Amino acid sequence: MEVTIRLQKAGKPAQKHFNYRIVAIPKNKSRDSKYLELLGYYDPSKKPASIELNQEKLDSWIKKGARLSDTVKSLMLKLKRAAK
Repeated sequence: MEVTIRLQKAGKPAQKHFNYRIVAIPKNKSRDSKYLELLGYYDPSKKPASIELNQEKLDSWIKKGARLSDTVKSLMLKLKRAAK
């Protein structure tokens, strides 16, 4: 089973206020399917955008062979830049 680490939409669609979960999910599942594990959160509506990530869980999934989506890769780069 190929696993991807990607964003899953959450929030209130009626108010157009979305936030996202960072999840490990099988590659063949749709965006809003049941995920294997919750790894963090991303809220772009806050200024600056809020990113919370459990690095230990993320690293364990990467060691198991999970691949990051392009969006999650860019969020990781933002986190690294903010940490410096």
